[in-house]
Amino acid sequence: MSWHPQYRSSKFRHVYGKAASKDKCYDCVPITHSVHDNHFCAVNPHFVAVVTECVGGGAFLVIPIHQTGKLDPHYPRICGHKGNVLDIKWNPFNDFVIASCSEDATVKIWDIPKHLLTRNITNPKKELLGHARKVGLIEWHPTAENILFSSGYDYKIMIWNIDTREAVISNPVKTLDAHKDVILSMSFNTDGSLLATACRDRKIRVIEPRSGTVLQEASYKSHRVNKVLFLGNMKKLLSTGTSRWNNRQIALWDQNDLSVPLVEEDLDGSSGLLFPFYDSDTNMLYVVGKGDGNIRYYEISPEKPYLNYLTEYHSHLPQKGIGMMPKRGLEVSACEIFRFYKLIPTKSLIEPVSMIVPRRSESYQEDIYPLTTGAQPALTAQEWLNGINKGPLLVSLRPGSGNVDSLPQYLEPEPRLKTTDRYQGRGEATAPAETQKKSEIQDSGKHLEVRERLPKKDQTHLSNGFDVFECPPPKTENELLHMFYRQQEEIRRLREVVNQRDVQIKQMELELRNLHMVMGMY
Repeated sequence: MSWHPQYRSSKFRHVYGKAASKDKCYDCVPITHSVHDNHFCAVNPHFVAVVTECVGGGAFLVIPIHQTGKLDPHYPRICGHKGNVLDIKWNPFNDFVIASCSEDATVKIWDIPKHLLTRNITNPKKELLGHARKVGLIEWHPTAENILFSSGYDYKIMIWNIDTREAVISNPVKTLDAHKDVILSMSFNTDGSLLATACRDRKIRVIEPRSGTVLQEASYKSHRVNKVLFLGNMKKLLSTGTSRWNNRQIALWDQNDLSVPLVEEDLDGSSGLLFPFYDSDTNMLYVVGKGDGNIRYYEISPEKPYLNYLTEYHSHLPQKGIGMMPKRGLEVSACEIFRFYKLIPTKSLIEPVSMIVPRRSESYQEDIYPLTTGAQPALTAQEWLNGINKGPLLVSLRPGSGNVDSLPQYLEPEPRLKTTDRYQGRGEATAPAETQKKSEIQDSGKHLEVRERLPKKDQTHLSNGFDVFECPPPKTENELLHMFYRQQEEIRRLREVVNQRDVQIKQMELELRNLHMVMGMY
């Protein structure tokens, strides 16, 4: 075991984990008993999805993020697979689309309705057929839209373009067959130009996914790898596994030289798998053990000693799987920098655990919230297949800086905004010199009208306490109080929005008055 220095200067030195209260957990959830080594949980700002027990096939639950408390035993499921579901992943660019893979050798794409589910969903949006054996892992491309990777027990990785009209896709756009055994883990670098894999043959490979070329291969025998992870733009890989003495171990690698790890660190002698999670915004690494109750976290630095231990979150409840909330779903007002969703099958419970930086100020903390990955794709599927690489589109998490959520594809702009096009058309029809100034006034009025109407679109995403999807009816007194406080916060925020609009209206009135004065001079 390595020795950790007691003192080190870091803004994340005092990060602590805070488990949610009982009324903010998801209770009575029938979590799967599968022994497959996977997360079994996927989270986005709208839903929590979890693989569940099902007789006669595979199924998973999709629960609205605010529907905490006890789950109805007859709650509808997504149950179209004929075998156990092994992995689920939300589309990073559409919060209402989820992919699942199963022991029935298929991958299915599902559309999740925005309203509360009232019946089981059995018909997928798309079905991907190509693997000869069960499919154990799926990963969405981090920057290209509608590109999905799947790996199966046939030792193959298949690349799918789901941006097609066919409901059943039988031919992947590319098949990677560089592996001689089962793939245990897949991870992309920031722009998705490289794919790292961990295989049961104990080798780490770095692959160029479009050509299938293996760029680097590690065959370091002192570290038996289970999971591998790209560390953002640091050009490093992190792997978890076991040492030759069967101690759980993490190792840090240079992605351009996999002959010997930069750092090896033994953790303990437990047998549970280690799941690594990396936050590229804060350079923090979280290591979650299957069957453990604790979460270790480190800070990664580009120079030696590279791996800096911070501290550990302790809990007596062991987790079977874990989910992670994307950055755009965090509560920045509470200085929350990461959020886990622990699956605790012994209690049939999903417990959120927030990682918080202690700060006294209630204002937005820019130093811990740099620009982060947004919910809009940087590339289309065809652009990426043609060889283009682009980094993710970044957004600010500052409240009021803009909508960072991804929208379902069927959501359209407000119909009334289209009327401004008709008025614009009229203005273009009256284009003589005398009326040109009038058209300018109409244009400025039009912009004012659009600015006034835009908040109405935003309000469709606000929780007003009566939207069944955003906030179901309260069942207990605690839930009622929680809803009351949420409404108070919502009212305060809406007042700020109204004040901002009033300022904008006054500015537009001044601009109109100036235009009238200019016209009067001529």
